[in-house]
Amino acid sequence: MRHVAALAGVGIKTVSRVINDESGVSEATRQKVLNASQQLNYQLDMAAGSLRRAGRRTLSAGLLLPSVSNPFSGEINRAMEDALGARGIAVFAASLDDDPQREQTIIAAFLGRRVDGLILTPIAKSQAYAIPEHSRDLPMVFIDREPVGIEADAVVTNNSAGGATAAAHLLSHGHVRLAYLGDRTEIQTARLRRQGFIEELGRQGIPTSTVSVREDLHDEESARLATLELLTAADPPTAIFSSQNLVTFGAMRALRELGLSKQVALIGFDDFTLADMMDPGVTVIAQHPERIGKLAAERLLARIDGDTSAPHTYVVPSELIQRGSGEIRPRA
Repeated sequence: MRHVAALAGVGIKTVSRVINDESGVSEATRQKVLNASQQLNYQLDMAAGSLRRAGRRTLSAGLLLPSVSNPFSGEINRAMEDALGARGIAVFAASLDDDPQREQTIIAAFLGRRVDGLILTPIAKSQAYAIPEHSRDLPMVFIDREPVGIEADAVVTNNSAGGATAAAHLLSHGHVRLAYLGDRTEIQTARLRRQGFIEELGRQGIPTSTVSVREDLHDEESARLATLELLTAADPPTAIFSSQNLVTFGAMRALRELGLSKQVALIGFDDFTLADMMDPGVTVIAQHPERIGKLAAERLLARIDGDTSAPHTYVVPSELIQRGSGEIRPRA
């Protein structure tokens, strides 16, 4: 705070008033202080008192997920809470909503509370903005998506291989007219799943130009509408690969509306509760969020405890689970 005051040419009390959004400061002075804070990458210390504890730790960690309401994110959250809670570390979870600006805003909020480490699912094109904190030995572990512009541990699924497995499975059941339903294209995992799916079709002699691709489907309703459009076209696909659980839900609704649940094959990426209770059961490329969360927590704890080994990307394999929908053969 003294550094900010010196750069802005004001007193420490003025800096405190601006940072805490108190009255009694002119707009011109406020802007000077905010500009100085930005230049110095100053974050309000919400937990300075707690740093009197031995080891100067706050016994907290920040967890940034795509959406805490998504079942996949929820399972990661729970696994993190179990693993870190055993060490007395509280987990503060927040939703990214796949918004690059929100990513930086929430991370700044975590830093302001002096968390002992960060577990992040990134969406911004680069995470280089976090280098100053990481270089000051703040442990960071990225999950689901690898970071760009910064070297740090990451725990991910083999997304491309999972997409390829889905393609090979549908081809093995006689399908040649296929459709791909994808999440937003700026999301790393969505691009990798599409890449694996399309490349496997090409390797097995299916002209990739014939694949019906619908992307930027980020919720159940947009996926439902895209599926309805595909299945009511003149030459509809006989099989669908949906690359995310909410997209799968939308595809399932469309198939049910059209009475095609037992006629059009469906494979979804991400398992979900009651998938085996559908009629037919839903075949999935299952990730293992509980393993991802547990491994990410272990890596964060290792870094907090002083592990200085080179950053590494850990891959948790996906798994094809056959339940019936992905085994439907095309009609003659």
